[in-house]
This record gives sequence, structure tokens and C-alpha cells, in this order.
Amino acid sequence: MESWEFGRLVRRLRDRVAPETVGLRPGGRRRASGLRREELAGLAGISADYLTRLEQGRATSPSAQIVESLARALRVSDEERDLLYRLAGHATPGRDVVPSRITASVQRLLDRLANTPVVVYDATWTLLVANAPYDALMGDTSTWRGIERNAVWRNLAGPGTRTVHSPEERAEFEAQLVADLRLTATRYPADLSLKRLVRELSAASPRFVELWESGGTALPRETGKHKTIDHPAVGRISLDCDTLIVAGDDVRIMVYTAEPGTEDAERLALAVILGTQTLVE
Repeated sequence: MESWEFGRLVRRLRDRVAPETVGLRPGGRRRASGLRREELAGLAGISADYLTRLEQGRATSPSAQIVESLARALRVSDEERDLLYRLAGHATPGRDVVPSRITASVQRLLDRLANTPVVVYDATWTLLVANAPYDALMGDTSTWRGIERNAVWRNLAGPGTRTVHSPEERAEFEAQLVADLRLTATRYPADLSLKRLVRELSAASPRFVELWESGGTALPRETGKHKTIDHPAVGRISLDCDTLIVAGDDVRIMVYTAEPGTEDAERLALAVILGTQTLVE
């Protein structure tokens, strides 16, 4: 019964969300009064088929991570988020779990940066949300699932990113990521998902094991402030990358900008235009 009620609530919440509210273009004639299933699925990082089964009550026991992703994509209130967790058979995450909630105030900040590449990570460097300009700059993140959304895994074991590093910069960047994850582990020793992430990283990357066992401390964040992005359509773009830490929510907001009037600013603008057109198509 609860799985059916969970699906009905998700459908009801989906119907009330206007596409422009979550940064999507309404486009053409729409049968859905709010978000289409494929739009919500893309925002939440799940398949449209799975979302269909959830809404129809045919998929039971969605994980806490999926519940949080749906709550975030639907921009629900705290009370509605609690209800989603309860209907899915979970307790709302407590203070001993790495926060993955994007609060209303943080969402307002993201909305005001809608034309600037922005990505938000939790304290484990797992991607929570990326806006359309970020995907245009760095590649579409909407298809990433599970550990693919974790920046530590992508840089040490996975396909990497479009960021260009010298060997020295890469070594320093990897050390910084792992050191920051170590500090997160000390703040949330009871988080089972975090422990599972560390096990998966250890199994996938000898480099991670080396850095994790070294016991290094976090490096100054200025080491990652300037980045060069190798964009497939416009070439290399040198950008400032500022990481904003929202202390109370323990999330990281990374903002990519270029000096106005420069060639890099022109390339960034072109990359965003080309990329957002591709994503819409």
C-alpha cells in the first residue's frame, strides 16, 4: 500500500512543477501539466522506466538515495520530503549521515546563477545537481548513475573529466580529493553509504588506497581555483573555479567563470550556447 501511495505522491508532485522552475524550457505542446516523466527522471538521475514503475506502484522499496534525488528534483518542502521518506519505508536522514539535501536558500542561489556553469557536490564529492551550462561545458551528467556521480571515482578510477592537468597538478588534485573525503569520514563515522563508497574506491583504484592509507590532510583549496577545460567544440578554455562551502548543509558549490571581455569568456559563452542547444535537442 505504501509503495502505491509513494508513487501517487511523486506523480502529484511532478504534475505541479513547472519546467521553467527547474531550469527546463517548456517547449512545444505538453500533455503533462508539470514535468514529463523523462524530465523528472533526468533531473533525479534515474531511468524513465524505473520512474514509471515507481509511480505505478510496481517498483517497491526505493533506496534512500533515490528518495532524496526525487525530493531534490521536485523541490519539495521539508514536510513533503519527510512524507516521501516515510512512504518509501525509510527514516529521514539524521545528523550522522552525509547531507544530500539542497535547501531552499541554496536552491535560490543556484537559480540566480542559472546562466553560469555550476555543480553541487555533497561532502563525499558525489554530484547532487549540475545546471545546463555546466553540462554544456563539462559534458552531460544526467546519465550518470551510482558511483559514476562521485568525483573521486571519476578522477582516480573512472573516465576522468574535461579538465586538463599537468602530472604534478593531477597528483595534487587527487591527493586533495582523497584528503577531503578522509575528513568527511571522520565527521560521519556511522554513515554506511560512505563506508561502502570507500570500499568501492579501494577495490577500483590502487592510487586511492595509496592516498587513503597515507593519512594526508586536506590541501589548501586554492590549488584547484584555476582550471583549463578541453571542450570538444571550442577548444581549451581557462577558467576560474571557485568552490563555495555551505557549512551548515555541508555541500560544495563549484562555480566556473571567465574574465569578462577575454577570449576565454567568448569561448565559454559559445560552449554554453552550443551545449545547451544540444541538450535541448
